[in-house]
Amino acid sequence: MQADTILYNGKIYSHVRENKGATAVAIKDGKFIAVGTDSDIMTLSTAATKIIDLKQKRVVPGINDSHIHLIRGGLNYNLELRWDGVPSLADALRMLKQQVDITPSPQWVRVVGGWSEFQFAERRMPTLDEINAIAPETPVFILHLYDRAFMNRAALKAVGYTKDTPAPPGGQIQRDSKGEPTGLIIASPNAMILYSTLAKGPKLSYEHQVNSTRHYMKELNRFGITSVIDAGGGFQNFPDDYQVVNELNEKKQLTVRIAYNLFTQRPKKEFEDFNDWIDSVKLYQGDDMYRHNGAGEMLVFSAADFEDFLQPRPDLPENMEAELEKVVRLLVENRWPFRLHATYNESITRFLNVFEKIDREVPFNGLPWIFDHAETIDERNIERVKKLGGGIAIQSRMAYQGEYFTDRYGAAAAESTPPIKKMLEMEVPVGGGSDATRVSSYNPWVSMYWLTAGKTVGGLQLYTDTRLSRETALELYTRGSAWFSQEQQKKGDIQTGMFADLAVLDKDYFTVSEEAVKSIEAELTIVDGKIVYAKGDFSSYSPPVIPILPDWSPTKSFNGYYSDATHGHKLLEAEKKNAGKPNLTAQVHSCAGSCNVHNHNHDTARMSNLPINNYNAFWGALGCSCFAF
Repeated sequence: MQADTILYNGKIYSHVRENKGATAVAIKDGKFIAVGTDSDIMTLSTAATKIIDLKQKRVVPGINDSHIHLIRGGLNYNLELRWDGVPSLADALRMLKQQVDITPSPQWVRVVGGWSEFQFAERRMPTLDEINAIAPETPVFILHLYDRAFMNRAALKAVGYTKDTPAPPGGQIQRDSKGEPTGLIIASPNAMILYSTLAKGPKLSYEHQVNSTRHYMKELNRFGITSVIDAGGGFQNFPDDYQVVNELNEKKQLTVRIAYNLFTQRPKKEFEDFNDWIDSVKLYQGDDMYRHNGAGEMLVFSAADFEDFLQPRPDLPENMEAELEKVVRLLVENRWPFRLHATYNESITRFLNVFEKIDREVPFNGLPWIFDHAETIDERNIERVKKLGGGIAIQSRMAYQGEYFTDRYGAAAAESTPPIKKMLEMEVPVGGGSDATRVSSYNPWVSMYWLTAGKTVGGLQLYTDTRLSRETALELYTRGSAWFSQEQQKKGDIQTGMFADLAVLDKDYFTVSEEAVKSIEAELTIVDGKIVYAKGDFSSYSPPVIPILPDWSPTKSFNGYYSDATHGHKLLEAEKKNAGKPNLTAQVHSCAGSCNVHNHNHDTARMSNLPINNYNAFWGALGCSCFAF
């Protein structure tokens, strides 16, 4: 058999022993046809074979995120300013100012998840005064995890929040002494107020949604992601919001394999939703690039235990069991796999009681099902999951919320949150994921860092004895995740006969320093045997550039996850363009270390939690306002 493509002179990583030490792979018709030494693989070449020198770079199986919100994220990606990985709040505010300056009315500037206050050098969130000073007229909405959102005065006006607007159950609209909304909305702990407020913003046109989704997939390819499982999402309606990915698949323009779960859309009508879908959607319908994967992650709204660790654990309502039983019984009777959002062990205990009751009457009998998240699951409940044939999809949410969890429950509890080593010891299927884009970032290498270094993005040492090896962490995000779409025989490794999905990395994941893991990117990403992303030494193989729409998109300026090279270049361009003009955020970030004029320590102010935001005053609470973030 002759190869379409050969990659040689590399360091190929495979999970199977027989492929250890391989340096080359051969690909034909979208599959690996051979893995081995350069000399062996080269015998499969012809004059028509594309031959790529890997230049001794590390090659890994394509990364598979087993819980992400790609479909919803794709529709909005070009609308959103990403603070993922931004090192300081000063930089973040400077980016915000630059985007405000070019965003046309009535569009909003949105920062929607993927960041934590602890990643910033200042170790704090922005203040409403800072946001209003930067954007007096353009609506700004900034989502922080699932605990709060910041809205400037223009955004409050755009959504119509006034003194008379009631807060929904489980949500809070912060008000001043006169009863007027301040701009802070809080999930306490129900995130629906955050979902519903964000949904009031303008949407992209269909044409721009198509473009946005393509750019989001390219961004995932940038980090070596080749497959995902889409877990549905709030305000993500089927089938309307799936038209874009349907069209891209029909045009052979998907660059990420997508398996999608269906998320209930109508509170108190969950049974009707799933009953209708069972009649109209064939299980696993689609193809190897885009296919249905079952129900969830929301099965009934009464079972939602949101992971807001700034709030006490929510008590689920008494009617939860009856509502969940009705839906799960329907799914099991029709042999539909399902997944369920489950943060706390207390919730998981109640869910398992329902599942075991159904199993006694309608046996699960090998039906794949999943708990998502499971941060505080205990050993007894892991054993119950195993007995029922379930798997557990874990995500890097603790990398972004570990400080909050530790403050509330203590460092000892945080050490096994989630207890991944115990899950693996008990031989429960485990897959890695991100839960991007509204909580964690989609960058899988930050997740690998969290699992192997045991640290949050803010540097807090969460884990010591429960840290994973780099090999195990990678396996969770490749072969492990494949189980969650029942494709473990097709993908998840570099093996003969499997899908030709791989990533060539810009650093060797297995040998770089701990801190360098989170900055890894792909230099070459291949999906279905086709090059979907290339840069650096492989830039000549890069697919044609896709213009970014609309012209004012934050993606055009900042390209998603933070990159020193990209952001430094773009911000320098902005500074040149605005030379001679007052620039609030440039002043904010204009000095470092100690002030040579006033002899006080700027770092003391940066690392404090005091709300220093008077940019016009000569002195701030801890020194001059030139550094007052």
